[in-house]
Amino acid sequence: MDQSLLYTIAAVVVLGIGAQWLSWRVKQPAILALLLLGIIAGPITGLLQPDEQFGDLLFPMVSLGVALVLFEGGLTLRFSDIKGHGGVVTNLVSWGALLNWLLMAAGCWLLAGFSPSIALLFAALVVVTGPTVINPLLRTMRARFEVSQVLRWEGILIDPVGALLAVLVFQYLLSGSESWAVFAQSIAVGLIAGLVGAFTLGTVLRRQWVPEYLINVVTLGWVIMIFATSDFLAHESGLLAVTVMGIWLGNMKNVAVSEILSFKESLSVLIISVLFIVLGARVDPMNILATGWNGVAVLLVVLLARPVVVWACCIGSGYSWQQKALLSWVAPRGIVAAAVSSLFALRLQDLGYPGADDLVAYTFLVIIATVVLQSLTARPVTRALGLAEEEPTGMLILGANPVAQAIGQALRGQGFRVKLASTSYEEIRSARMAGLETYFGDPISSHADHSLDLAGIGRLFAMSRRARWNTLACLKFGNEFGSKRVYSLRNTEERERSERERPADEFRAPRLFGKDVTYQMLASLLAQGAEVKAININESFTIDSYKDTTGSNLIPLFSISPEDKLRVINEDTPAETAEGGKLLALVWAPKNQGATG
Repeated sequence: MDQSLLYTIAAVVVLGIGAQWLSWRVKQPAILALLLLGIIAGPITGLLQPDEQFGDLLFPMVSLGVALVLFEGGLTLRFSDIKGHGGVVTNLVSWGALLNWLLMAAGCWLLAGFSPSIALLFAALVVVTGPTVINPLLRTMRARFEVSQVLRWEGILIDPVGALLAVLVFQYLLSGSESWAVFAQSIAVGLIAGLVGAFTLGTVLRRQWVPEYLINVVTLGWVIMIFATSDFLAHESGLLAVTVMGIWLGNMKNVAVSEILSFKESLSVLIISVLFIVLGARVDPMNILATGWNGVAVLLVVLLARPVVVWACCIGSGYSWQQKALLSWVAPRGIVAAAVSSLFALRLQDLGYPGADDLVAYTFLVIIATVVLQSLTARPVTRALGLAEEEPTGMLILGANPVAQAIGQALRGQGFRVKLASTSYEEIRSARMAGLETYFGDPISSHADHSLDLAGIGRLFAMSRRARWNTLACLKFGNEFGSKRVYSLRNTEERERSERERPADEFRAPRLFGKDVTYQMLASLLAQGAEVKAININESFTIDSYKDTTGSNLIPLFSISPEDKLRVINEDTPAETAEGGKLLALVWAPKNQGATG
């Protein structure tokens, strides 16, 4: 093996992961940092020259990377979700996406001089927004719940829909324009291979023929096998096969794909990081600038088609013009558009397809312009339209155990938005049956970065049984919400650990409740009949008055002011400082006084 190629691969991986970390620190979409570092490493400095350094490996490497990204995107599409998040979302990801595709294709053909076939392919590529660019924007703009939900779910659901559309158009360009029989054969092979791959893998997983520790690698091997087999049977049908396989597998009953998703998302981060450094190194900024007035026309077509589609999709929805305007403005393009356009351009250039050389330049122009422009303006536009969310009052609770459920129900009963997050399906199912909003997964995972809805949520209460998990969650969400808005519940596990095993003081978040209150104590009291109750208190009826009147014991948990502001009771804010309003407390009869857990 050529040692220089080894060094090149190592440098690409380091640059890619570094770009991901930088994006996390500045809370911006990772695609910008990845493309910027790729362009610097490539055409600007000349240190990375993918076509020369990777040679014949470049196309298969990019093709396989895109295939895995499309499969992972397909897994996230649930048919029930399309209709489960309102008519506007359903319209945007179905006939709205087709309308957007046709409008942009027509505009690029008439105004920018694209050939009809390249116009259709380009429009299919830039239909997609995607969660990797939408979610960072939503956290920055902090729009009201009804608007942010539409944007969030559109980004999640249109990702595989747009990718499937682009793959179909690409198949047509390769074969359909010359022979409908070849086109039909390619589509049929891709569909059949994808369905067979999903059915066989789903059967293996459902019947537990593979041990748990091998599920992820078997799935990875299965996807690669289906991709290669489909491509062998019908050239360039592999992308369609893996997209269909992901969508079908994600919707099969009694097939747990959460573990696969967790692994695939971690793998996708690495693939995307490497892929975009390499692709960015092939993009010459001068080619983007050379698009000139045609590039301006293309950008205007993309931006102006969006309001037409949004207004049409919102007919009968009752949305105000301000809400429609904000939905029309926020639609940055991202990962799928860049990756798939680069792959398609490579293949079409090899075939000498006219206009293929400019496909990447126009796509990257749209990506960079929309992400930068909308990242800078989303928050001011949201405020100007009067749709900015007020200070978030909701809370994310880490854990869905009995303690978390009891406290979550009490807080929800007082009008606060509460979401419980856990990796235990049994706990999540119990919480859902209790009517609580839940997230099944690890809130510090990459999946949560894309899929965990935090609209209206501004605090973290870490109440899991695992002390280290609580600490990690507080570290992550301390950057998200602020260090004084994350709290953790003590755990007897911490007391049992030696000084060498306990987290350092600087990593410990403020504590929930009293100095001696632990998860085990609260769980024990709840198991013996204790309840979380809301108690009205004032100058004439204090906590002591309640104890004397009812003869009950209690542990103060939260105070709620007359203005509905929630305050955690702990050593820094004792219950005695609560003036008026309500007190949420765990209350139990004297007979349970001895329970301490």
